[in-house]
Amino acid sequence: MYQPYPGSDTQVPATQRGPAPASVRNAVNVMFVGAATSLLGIVIDIVTVSATKTAIEKRSANLTASQVSSLQHVLIGGFIAGGVIAAAVWIGLALACRRGHNWARITGTVLFGLSTLDTIGGLAAPVAGATKIWAVVVWLVALTAVIFLWRRDSSAWFKASAQ
Repeated sequence: MYQPYPGSDTQVPATQRGPAPASVRNAVNVMFVGAATSLLGIVIDIVTVSATKTAIEKRSANLTASQVSSLQHVLIGGFIAGGVIAAAVWIGLALACRRGHNWARITGTVLFGLSTLDTIGGLAAPVAGATKIWAVVVWLVALTAVIFLWRRDSSAWFKASAQ
């Protein structure tokens, strides 16, 4: 009599992962705070628009009034678009991390590295001081999220989620 290969007619039970550890939950919450800080940054950029214009005029004395005004509008548009996109990325990564997707943890870390370079470069940009300070605040929020994501218990949970 023919016997099928053992286990071929049964399905292997899926591995159950436990609930996310506190460090992952904290990271997700911090990412939601990051989304809020990105949106609040738009408000700060708009409120300090005259200080940004003054900083541009001081930095680039050879620009005409029309050029300064155009540059100011481009910067404000960039601030708004950047803030909305950043908030969407924060939320997307938070939701993916909550689901245990390790790629989201890696992507968030890479984006944090790029954010670090952008924040350093932004400190030299001709923008209002409040904008520079807020950029550092957002960077600190991102640093906090990355630290939570790479704690030992977080790593173990993401590894278990991948299997």
